[in-house]
Amino acid sequence: MSKTPSPTNDDTLPGFLFALAAYLLWGFLPLYLKQLAHVPPAEVIAHRILWSLPVAAIVLLVQGRTADLKRAFRTPSTLAMGVVTATLITVNWGFYVWAIANGHALDAALGYYINPLFSIFLASVLLKERLTGLQKAAIALSALAVVVLTVDLGRLPIVALGLTVTWGFYALAKKQLPIGPNQGFALEVLLLTPFALVYAIYLQVNGDSHFLQGNPMDSWLLFGCGLVTAIPLMLYANGAKGLRLSTIGIMQYIAPTMIFLTAVFIFMEPFGTARMIAFPMIWAALGLYTLSMFQSRVRKPKVG
Repeated sequence: MSKTPSPTNDDTLPGFLFALAAYLLWGFLPLYLKQLAHVPPAEVIAHRILWSLPVAAIVLLVQGRTADLKRAFRTPSTLAMGVVTATLITVNWGFYVWAIANGHALDAALGYYINPLFSIFLASVLLKERLTGLQKAAIALSALAVVVLTVDLGRLPIVALGLTVTWGFYALAKKQLPIGPNQGFALEVLLLTPFALVYAIYLQVNGDSHFLQGNPMDSWLLFGCGLVTAIPLMLYANGAKGLRLSTIGIMQYIAPTMIFLTAVFIFMEPFGTARMIAFPMIWAALGLYTLSMFQSRVRKPKVG
């Protein structure tokens, strides 16, 4: 659910289909994770890591890119950045799994709606990129929406902001990895696997594991966490290569919209007055952000 510029200036059908499949899978993910609501988030995350590894390894073997991964482990700067991205994605998963399991799917949707606005804010602050008037207005409007929710809750919307901040910094750090997206994901899960494996073994030894103990459906669902984690990420990585930035910018709203609809109409989460005010403000901010992307594209001088 991050943005990666396409190396081409045109949208391609394969790129669109790959990206669409990724966003639809992300949109349906809450329905899957809700079936694991009784499993502690840490255990779910451990299995997301463990079962993502074989998927990532198979993809790299098929692509013949294992040498890139070996080179990354021999390069301290790449390895250090891999540690950063692995840590950020783990914390992000923690917020997300907890939110779905504990009736905060609306907060998850809000977090991913705010994400593109937070990304351009980061680009302005850290990369000194210039913001347009529409982008400044979009950021201000989204910040005001957070204020509305904060006043209503009596505290900051921690889950929504946690998801926004961790994914925003993850996307920023991911750009610093000098390897492809599939290799980067494989590097992350390789770095995380020892910790996940130790924790999974600890749960098994103490009889607290939901994997291979008790309900067989829990074991299958935990095993499937690898597929529902790795496949969308890799579909997205390949889809983004064949799409313009503006196309990805619009398509990224698919997943949080599906999460929002799932939270309200399937999970029946309460949609109070504050959210009735805050969500339209975020949607309006996203509209301004999208308009700014198209204006930028129209104004971009042609070469040749």
